[in-house]
Amino acid sequence: MESIKEIFKIGFGPSSSHTMGPHKAATTFRDKHPDCRQFKVTLYGSLAATGKGHLTDTAILSAFSPDTQVTIDWQPKIFLPYHPNAMKFEAIGTGAQSIDTWTVYSVGGGTISDGHSREEHPTQLYPMQQLTEILHWCEQTGRSYWEYVNGCEQTDIWDYLMEVWTVMKESIKRGLENEGVLPGPLNLRRKASTYYVKAKGYRASLQSRGLVFAYALAVSEENASGGRIVTAPTCGSSGVVPAVLHHLQESREFSDKQIIRALATAGLIGNIAKANASISGAEVGCQGEVGVACAMAAAAANQLFGGSPAQIEYAAEMALEHHLGMTCDPVCGIVQIPCIERNAYAAARALDSNLYASFTDGHHRVSYDRVVQVMKETGKDIPSLYKETGEGGLAKGYSL
Repeated sequence: MESIKEIFKIGFGPSSSHTMGPHKAATTFRDKHPDCRQFKVTLYGSLAATGKGHLTDTAILSAFSPDTQVTIDWQPKIFLPYHPNAMKFEAIGTGAQSIDTWTVYSVGGGTISDGHSREEHPTQLYPMQQLTEILHWCEQTGRSYWEYVNGCEQTDIWDYLMEVWTVMKESIKRGLENEGVLPGPLNLRRKASTYYVKAKGYRASLQSRGLVFAYALAVSEENASGGRIVTAPTCGSSGVVPAVLHHLQESREFSDKQIIRALATAGLIGNIAKANASISGAEVGCQGEVGVACAMAAAAANQLFGGSPAQIEYAAEMALEHHLGMTCDPVCGIVQIPCIERNAYAAARALDSNLYASFTDGHHRVSYDRVVQVMKETGKDIPSLYKETGEGGLAKGYSL
């Protein structure tokens, strides 16, 4: 598996697969042809179907200088075999002749692929990529998941995770302060600040849940408005992990060191899902985004509360298992409805998964690895209509 830095990418919303990935691809192709002043970009499948709502064209155009002519062709009905989020870049020379082409895929979490291997950070750092194997290692050595991460990653990982944690907290703060309406035709009003104020007025048990909602809404609303966030594991699911960890730090006074160790464990959980299945909504539905984010947050929370490696694995398994089959059907192709609410609910379910696992000894029948495998199989069985096309499910009947 690759570095968990690929799970936690710092960037701007609203979509890692629709903005971060295409921007990276456009920049790569532009740098390959520094003297070219005319390009054509063809977007296929899910990338084309919801690209306008996700600001894909804006992300691509921002990679080129103002004096460069860039034509974007939208082909939502054409799906290339490797992945639903496909792009073809063409460099146009004199006489309108194509001098070079490159087909590339945005496979989720801001990562791009040429259809054979991932373009970014190909170095495989983790010798084990099944959680069952890593759990056995933890039990044999007496170490924790974060210590496995520490042994596999480069020495700068803790500085990087500290930066990730800082950006996560900043996105919560901005999201709680910002008010008004989110960009786009839905005219969706921000709710985080209102939830925060109302939560403060409740007694402890209701206040706790209300604050978790507020923090998740804050990050998700920042993402929807193109703000600076951290993929965890994607932009569309970026509110779950920071909401849970911020709430636990505020209410239980966990140190930053404890939090970033929990982030390391969360990153490992997300990495396993990415390596063995997918975190792309266009490929496997929202189970791969919000479902995996819930598993990451549940594992992190359980570690903070002193869970054993078996209990941490159980918390992650439960969180993902109960998101199996979740479709990706954004209304108008915008990361707002139902995406923002789903982040808030998933944050609460992560805490529930942590609590449930903590009442057990960690032993259970279905492993996290098995659920990841089933998620992949389920994703293949879900009709493409319900995977980020903006044409099925909740999105049916809406258009930009």
